[in-house]
Amino acid sequence: MFINPGYAGMREGICINGLLRQQWAGFKDYETGDNAAPEDYLITVDSPIKLLHGGIGGAIIQDKATYNWSDVSLLLSYSFQTELSIGTIGIGVGGVLKNRNIDGSKYRAVKDNDPVILSSDQGDMRFDANIGIFFNSINNYYVGISLTNLLQSKFVKLDPSGEGIISTDRTLYITGGYNFIIPSDPRFEIQPSILIQSDFVSTQYNISTTVNYNSRFWAGLNYRLQESIGIMIGVRYKDFKIGYAYDVNTKRLGVPGSHEISLGYCFKIKADRSKTSYKNTRYL
Repeated sequence: MFINPGYAGMREGICINGLLRQQWAGFKDYETGDNAAPEDYLITVDSPIKLLHGGIGGAIIQDKATYNWSDVSLLLSYSFQTELSIGTIGIGVGGVLKNRNIDGSKYRAVKDNDPVILSSDQGDMRFDANIGIFFNSINNYYVGISLTNLLQSKFVKLDPSGEGIISTDRTLYITGGYNFIIPSDPRFEIQPSILIQSDFVSTQYNISTTVNYNSRFWAGLNYRLQESIGIMIGVRYKDFKIGYAYDVNTKRLGVPGSHEISLGYCFKIKADRSKTSYKNTRYL
């Protein structure tokens, strides 16, 4: 939902998900010894709303990119959904309020009083928008396309020149996946998926496959083309799920691995839909 507002409320319940990711665990500043590993924290909530003919969702995201740079974002989304003979399509819009804080006092400038470098703790806030379409088929597949940071709003206060800094480039996401049920043993399901991410300058390809057993346990592999490879495992008990993922960098040898922990719970509500959604657990 945080990359595609069209997905908000697609599940048949009020669903809460949390994610903690520490990238390059143990990475430290070579001079001060301070922890410099990027960290991400994410909490999402979404639910179908019959009166609105779709669903709504919200998210709080904290992105600690470096030891002195942190973003906190509040995201709200609405998805208008229509039932088709072959599935459900959601057309979504979302608004994002992002606050960025940079502690300029931690910069170590080569030249004292450099006017290009912030010298104190500074913060700024901006608004941006997302759009997306998500289709969930009754034939066990899904596809989605979305565009985030449409406005490319700038943080003016964080640029000593006064021109402003673009917080995040406009980004295109394309995702898709399929659910194969093993005919000889329906308890086993194989779920391959792909996520393509592009800022129209460079493109990333994420390919993953998970194996689910009895709708309770899952394990899989994730590969980001020419960048990283990882494993993921998880368990579901009734409406609660927990997952863990670990990946290593394949582009730069010696870079520490990254850890990711996810939690989720859905409060079931009565709905008219009879279908089941199939999505890679890594991106929910």
